[in-house]
Amino acid sequence: MKITFLGASEEVTGSCYLVEGKGFRFLVDCGMFQGGHDAGAKNRRAFAFDPSSLDFVVLSHAHIDHSGLLPKLCRDGFEGSIYTSNATAELLEIMLRDSAYIHESAAKRAARKRNQSKEDLEPLYRIVDAEKALSQVVGHGYDEIIPLHPEIELRMRDAGHILGSAILEIWIGIGSDKRKLVFSGDLGQPGRPILRDPAIIDEADYLIVESTYGNRDHKALGPSLDELVDVTNHTLHQKKGNLIIPAFAVGRTQELIYYFHQLTCEGRLSNLDIFLDSPMAQRATELTKRHILLFDEEAKKLASWKNRTDPSILLKYTESVQESIALNRLKSGAIIISASGMCTAGRILHHLRHGLPNRNNTVLIAGYQAQGTLGRQLVEGATSVRIFGGNIPVRAEVRSIGGFSAHADRTALLAWISAFKKTPKQIFVTHGEVEASSALQDEINRRLPGKASRPKPGEVIRLTTI
Repeated sequence: MKITFLGASEEVTGSCYLVEGKGFRFLVDCGMFQGGHDAGAKNRRAFAFDPSSLDFVVLSHAHIDHSGLLPKLCRDGFEGSIYTSNATAELLEIMLRDSAYIHESAAKRAARKRNQSKEDLEPLYRIVDAEKALSQVVGHGYDEIIPLHPEIELRMRDAGHILGSAILEIWIGIGSDKRKLVFSGDLGQPGRPILRDPAIIDEADYLIVESTYGNRDHKALGPSLDELVDVTNHTLHQKKGNLIIPAFAVGRTQELIYYFHQLTCEGRLSNLDIFLDSPMAQRATELTKRHILLFDEEAKKLASWKNRTDPSILLKYTESVQESIALNRLKSGAIIISASGMCTAGRILHHLRHGLPNRNNTVLIAGYQAQGTLGRQLVEGATSVRIFGGNIPVRAEVRSIGGFSAHADRTALLAWISAFKKTPKQIFVTHGEVEASSALQDEINRRLPGKASRPKPGEVIRLTTI
C-alpha cells in the first residue's frame, strides 16, 4: 500500500492524498490551491492519476482547499461516490456551486478585456461540473462504520473545525493484514464555544495530521474578545469609520456573529449595524441553525438569536449585487462581514477597493492567511495592493486577531496526538507551511523519536503491503 501526497505538503492549501493498494485506489480530499503566483497553474494542471481509475473519494470537510477540485475531478472522468458527512454534503451544495459561479464570472470578465490568455478565458470548471460532482456525493452520520470496498471501511468522527468537519478513520485489509489510517483533516481548537471539541482517537497504524499552527499557540479567547471590543469601538465611535472583516463563509462568519451577539448581551458593545454581505455565508448560517444538534450548548444561543427584534444589534443580509454596491456608500458606523476569508475572490475585494484608502476604516483579519494571498499582504504591512488590476493605497488601519482561528494550535495538536492509546507506527505532518510543519515534526520526534516525517509535494510513501 502507498500514499502519494499530492497537495497540502509544505503548504496549507490543496489537500489531496492518493491511497493505493492491491485492488483499490481512492482519494482523500481534492482541494484547490489558494494563494501564491502558481496556485492557478496548480489547479489547472492535469491530475497526476487517471480520475476514472479511482474507486471512490473520501472528503474531510467542505472548505474549498479540501473540496474545490471535485468538479474538475468529475468532469475529467471520475464516476464513483464521494463519501462525506451529512452536514458537509449539504454545505457542498452551497460551496461548489458558488465556486463554479466565481470561475465562470472570472472568465466572462476576462473576455471583456484585451490580450487575455486562453486559460483566463476558460473557467477552471463550470456550474454543470459542480452539479455532476454533487450528484456523486453520499452523506453519512458521524460514528457510523461505512463499507467502501470489500476490504475498506470508513468511520467519520467530529473534528470540531467547521460544521460537518470530520477526522477520517479508514481500515484497509482483513484479518492480521488489516491496517488503520487516520486523517486528521483540519482539527478545531478545543474549549471554544459553538463547536464541539475534536474527537479523541484511540489508535492508528498511520496518522496524517495537519500542522497549520504547528509552530505557535493562539492568543487566549478572553484577550481576543477584549481586542474585538476595542477595535470595534475605536473604529465605529472614535474614528467614525467602518469595520471591514474578510471572513470564511463557513465557520468564521458564524463564529463572529456569535461573538458580536455575546458581547452585546454583556453590554460591552451596543448599537451595532452588521451587514453580512456574502450570499454563501447567509445560506451557510441558515444551514448551521438547522444542524444545531452538532454543536455545543453555548451555540444554541445563535439559533435562538432574534436579531431583527433586538434594538441593540441588527444583522442585515445583503442579497443582490446592488445592495452590496450600496454598502460602499456608507461612510461610517457599519460592520461589513464578507467573503472570501483570505481576500482571494468574492465581494470582499470590492469593499477593500473602496475601504482601504480611507484612514477612518479598519480591516480586521480574524483568520489564517496563506502565503501569496491579498490577506497575507495586508497582515504583513503592505502600503498598497493590487485589486482588479489597479493599485489601491492602504491607508485604513489593519488589525489582526489570532485568537479566533478554527484550527488547533501547537499545544492542542500535540495534546490530540498524545491522546492516542496506541502510538501510530508513522506520523506524516502535512497541511502547514514549512516553518510550522517542521516545528511540529521536530516536537513530535522529541516526544516520540523517529515517528514523524514531513512528506514533500508529490512524494510517494510505501506502507505495509496489503
